[in-house]
Amino acid sequence: MKKLVSILSLVSTLIVSGCAGVSPSVDTPERGNAVALNEYKIGVGDQLNINVWKNNDLSLSVPVRPDGKVSMPLVGDVLAAGQTTEGLSKTVAKQLSGFIRNPQVTVIVTNASSSDFQHRVRITGAVQSALSTSYRDGMTVLDLVLLAGGTNEFAAANKTKLYRKVHGSVKVYPIYLEDILKKGRIETNFDLAPSDIIIVPERSF
Repeated sequence: MKKLVSILSLVSTLIVSGCAGVSPSVDTPERGNAVALNEYKIGVGDQLNINVWKNNDLSLSVPVRPDGKVSMPLVGDVLAAGQTTEGLSKTVAKQLSGFIRNPQVTVIVTNASSSDFQHRVRITGAVQSALSTSYRDGMTVLDLVLLAGGTNEFAAANKTKLYRKVHGSVKVYPIYLEDILKKGRIETNFDLAPSDIIIVPERSF
């Protein structure tokens, strides 16, 4: 019996010791903007080919103006920025339906000049060099930190935050960057998504 009690005591000690070395519970970021890679949103400066089936006079190639709109015959200005090609096709078709029967509209982005900024990730704050760089599939928090030259001597690394757009709002997730860099704890070495921003704050003196 004494032997069994000793074993149970040892197991309990190991469990407590193991838990003491675990980082705080991690709130895993939603992959909200990962969808943006497949559902491209039209932006200012993009060149669009808008084709209205069997209506060459209504079909045109046009850039998205700085106000986010394009001009079309019959319907005038149409807001294009922020829409997908499918969404804009439906918008144009609905507006044309007052002039022609069952319009079939196809929108193609022929020059996606705005895509670069939509698909960037950024890091700023107490790092060696603030950075804005193109998103690449598989990129993680640590990849971006290393590209920025790591943290500087003023960094409060474990108070780092990830800002991510999810379903139209911005969510904030804690990153225990010091644990990643110095202790090899990678629970918060999250996969990045387009438009992510990482901010490394400075220590309070």
